[in-house]
Amino acid sequence: MTPSEVDESLDTDDPRAAAVALALRKARAVAAGRRDGVVVGADTIVVLDGKILGKPADAADARWMLRALRGRWHEVVTGLAAIDVAAARELSAAVVSRVCMAAYGDDHIEAYVASGEPFDKAGGYAIQEGGGRLVTGLIGSYTNVIGLPLEALRPLLAELGVRVSAPGMT
Repeated sequence: MTPSEVDESLDTDDPRAAAVALALRKARAVAAGRRDGVVVGADTIVVLDGKILGKPADAADARWMLRALRGRWHEVVTGLAAIDVAAARELSAAVVSRVCMAAYGDDHIEAYVASGEPFDKAGGYAIQEGGGRLVTGLIGSYTNVIGLPLEALRPLLAELGVRVSAPGMT
């Protein structure tokens, strides 16, 4: 895994377009240093009431996000990009899932923020870590909410000629 070190500012308020643009920006930055191979980029955005929630700037911001999400449904949008470097061919996709947060109390928010986990996470939580205890519902892809929707990545890679197997497949 090679970090892209790109600017993650958004160029649009459209969550799908923003997520795909960031994924492409990341993949292009890594691909620029290569002669061949396939580079994959991804970026995940949390959307509540049409507003994009980024990564919390600090503990107060994390608390605000977790309070805003509490007891409500929101969307998680992941942009994917796959680049065949030698062929200069780019493919992209966006995956949207819906997540419902529990009606957790302020004490849960304080403990979660104190754990340090909300930082560097879109929306201030990680479903695959302790933040999973804050979630009560999921419609869509669990791997999307983690940040790499495998079921959407497989066809992109296959279209670029990369053979990918899934559990139970040979």
